[in-house]
Amino acid sequence: MSGVLRLFEAVGIELEYAIVDAESLRVRPIADRLLEAASGGRACEIERGALAWSNELALHLVELKTNGPAPGLAGLAGAFAAGVAEANALLRPMGARLMPTAMHPWMDPVRELVLWPHEYAEVYASFDRIFGCREHGWANVQSMHLNLPFDGDVEFARLHAAIRVLLPILPALAASSPFVAGRATGLLDNRLEFYRGHARRIPSLVADVIPEEVEGRASYEERILSRVRADVAPHDPEGRMRPEWMNARGAIARFDRDAIEIRLLDAQECPRADLAIAAAVVGVLRALVDGALAARAPHGFPQAPLAAMLREAIARGDEARIADAGYLELLGWKGRSPCRAGDLWRDLAERVLAGRCDPDAESALAVILGEGCLARRMLRRAGGAEGGELFALYAELCRCLADGRMLRAH
Repeated sequence: MSGVLRLFEAVGIELEYAIVDAESLRVRPIADRLLEAASGGRACEIERGALAWSNELALHLVELKTNGPAPGLAGLAGAFAAGVAEANALLRPMGARLMPTAMHPWMDPVRELVLWPHEYAEVYASFDRIFGCREHGWANVQSMHLNLPFDGDVEFARLHAAIRVLLPILPALAASSPFVAGRATGLLDNRLEFYRGHARRIPSLVADVIPEEVEGRASYEERILSRVRADVAPHDPEGRMRPEWMNARGAIARFDRDAIEIRLLDAQECPRADLAIAAAVVGVLRALVDGALAARAPHGFPQAPLAAMLREAIARGDEARIADAGYLELLGWKGRSPCRAGDLWRDLAERVLAGRCDPDAESALAVILGEGCLARRMLRRAGGAEGGELFALYAELCRCLADGRMLRAH
């Protein structure tokens, strides 16, 4: 697509997967070999029709993404499924395959991280020097990034305000990382728990994860990017690190492409689940921007309760307790308070999405809303089990990805 893109006129999707050994399911740092097998040459990013494939930081990770803005979500699940199938076919002679979900369940980042050694290697080395990337918040993360465009300051401010109030309940739909180091931790979204602290050496990069309220680009520069730039400078004497790269809030402004990138969605078991979640998020954001959910606009909602709700959703996913009356009013909730985050999403889906999604997305969303977020379904299948049962669960998840099907709770 070309030209100026207005609100909701396009979408960009990025899906990350771990490359693992086909038999042991241990991580395999061979993303460069995969990209070379696909393109015939060495590159950190290649084009594959409707998609592009790339790597960032960890050599065991591959990212499949829309090849530029897509006009909508229709057809993207099939395009990503085809990309997964092609990647798995290329990995098969190497004895490897793709693994879904937001974290590898038993990866040891201290021993197993291999940084991308080719283009941009010096940038990744700088990240490692500044933050120490041999930990889960850097080395062991797979997510879906959702990019939405805006045209000018007014649209940017409206979209940014809507996104920041929806961020706290995204883990209720998308949490998929209940296991770390071979065991259940008690949290449903460990990826986001590690994300909250992965830049602790420079706390302003993540802040409260929920971005600050802004009125436009100048306000964003003043409140966020200038602070990031100043705090990074003492750690970056070579000047390699741009503030747009270093800003690690849960949604970040990408002024280079006039879009906002949402980063709090865990990767799911198959693209149809990811794209169903994207449809739910985009539908609710559109309703918030249009004022279709409640008389109250999302602008000016205070930071502290949003950050507290996010922490609750990271811990409990769809069972998170939402008690803030002002927040529930903003989302048009008419039921009893407090409510479960899963019930709030079901209500939003019925009011905003009914009859407006393609049938495949509706059926995938029905599984998520009916049986729980993926982390909930994973725990029901394997509990806190270690060893063989956990291996069997992730082998099944790899098959779900290859077959394009949902993991059911039972």
